[in-house]
Amino acid sequence: MIIKFNVFGKPMSILKKENEWLLFNESDTGLRSRVYDVVIPSDMEPRELATYLDDIYHEYSTDKNPKVIEIG
Repeated sequence: MIIKFNVFGKPMSILKKENEWLLFNESDTGLRSRVYDVVIPSDMEPRELATYLDDIYHEYSTDKNPKVIEIG
């Protein structure tokens, strides 16, 4: 399962693999690069992920992109 987000204007995705959430930066060309410095608790529910990303990346909030939005 891959869940895509707009994280204050930056496209990111989260993949559940072997009971672990993996976070990725998404490029405009469809390439993914793993984000290793953010650990998402394995027991977190999918509905909680946007709030978690908001808490982690809140300093990137702008008037144009004020929140994290699930996009797929």
